[in-house]
Amino acid sequence: MKIGVVTFPGTLDDRDAARAVRLAGGEAVQLWHADTNLHKVDAVVLPGGFSYGDYLRCGAIAAQAPVMESIIKAANGGLPVLGICNGFQVLVESHLLPGGLIRNENQHFICRDQKLIVESNTTAWTNDFALNEEITIPLKNGEGGYIATEETLKRLEGEGLIAFRYKEVNPNGSVHDIAGLRNERGNVVGLMPHPEHAVEPGFGPDTSVAMRSGVDGLKFFTSVLKAAVNA
Repeated sequence: MKIGVVTFPGTLDDRDAARAVRLAGGEAVQLWHADTNLHKVDAVVLPGGFSYGDYLRCGAIAAQAPVMESIIKAANGGLPVLGICNGFQVLVESHLLPGGLIRNENQHFICRDQKLIVESNTTAWTNDFALNEEITIPLKNGEGGYIATEETLKRLEGEGLIAFRYKEVNPNGSVHDIAGLRNERGNVVGLMPHPEHAVEPGFGPDTSVAMRSGVDGLKFFTSVLKAAVNA
């Protein structure tokens, strides 16, 4: 399975995302922000970083990049797309997911291992998880506070479109403890924490078993491979 990993000017975690794809058993394909050709990939990852220096709003300029025109069209046709941190911001700015992301409530950049609850395991990116499973993956953001209108929040809650919630600590003031969303079809998922930083023993979060042994993030990438096989 070929999974495209997009690089915008200012992207930081594209190589990490590509490595996660390979560790899961997929083939990582580099996609450049100025290229409209998706090279027949089976899924796309929008990785974290500071695309275009976070000018205007985080993800706002990246959402207008030529590659996003192709990704939006393909996502609306069912292509699995995962947005991580800045990639989540790009998905929101592209209107593939609703709401907005603003400066953290405490006005500080936060970097921590974050507990999450899996609220939806029926998407292309979460089918390897159990419903309500507790996972731990790293989080690092300065503008990760999720906001939405009351009408949108009612729809997200009522239609089961919240993919992940923060557990124990809400690090950025996101409403309803929202850490990640999915679309109705289940092919588009966005979240602020970084699953690509929890895919390999020795480099992930600490667990009760050993330091840096957490690999909960790998299931995001094995999920999309499984979804492709079962499609």
